[in-house]
Amino acid sequence: MFKEGYQIRDQHALHFLTFTVVGWIDIFTRQQYRDIVVKSFNYCRQHKNLRIGAYVIMSNHLHVIWQTDHNLSDIIRDFKTHTSRAITDAIRNEPESRRDWLLYMFNFYANQTNANNNFKVWTNNNHPEEIYTESFMNTKLDYIHNNPVRAGLVAEPQHYLYSSASNYMLGKGLVDIDMLY
Repeated sequence: MFKEGYQIRDQHALHFLTFTVVGWIDIFTRQQYRDIVVKSFNYCRQHKNLRIGAYVIMSNHLHVIWQTDHNLSDIIRDFKTHTSRAITDAIRNEPESRRDWLLYMFNFYANQTNANNNFKVWTNNNHPEEIYTESFMNTKLDYIHNNPVRAGLVAEPQHYLYSSASNYMLGKGLVDIDMLY
């Protein structure tokens, strides 16, 4: 039976996506793991023709607005595969007080799937929502940029370093983005 719900129907359309860490594990409380995501964003923009309209990296999930002329699902798969490997390699090889627990948890979630992976960092669902109007886009931009404010991390959206809010409000951020307005 065909499963309805959140899925990418138009691979070239602008989409709001959420990437969630398995078990809501707070992996992005560490800068080294946030920086892996930032480097991957930049790589995908430069080499995979990904247009990043907005992003925020929270402690256990990311929200993005992405679009491409290629296959968006392929870019998502490559992004999640690369960042999963890079994060688990960093956990194994760099100082990490939670090393054993993190590797245990990522292995536990991998064992719950049929995949041949030793570690699973991301959930399977990306909760894609196609952005079809300017009003809906502005709602999603506001949601992304105010996420750190709602979480009590900053008082103003542009003060959160790992978000595109500073690109929109100050003209510069960690990741070059493709402005949506």
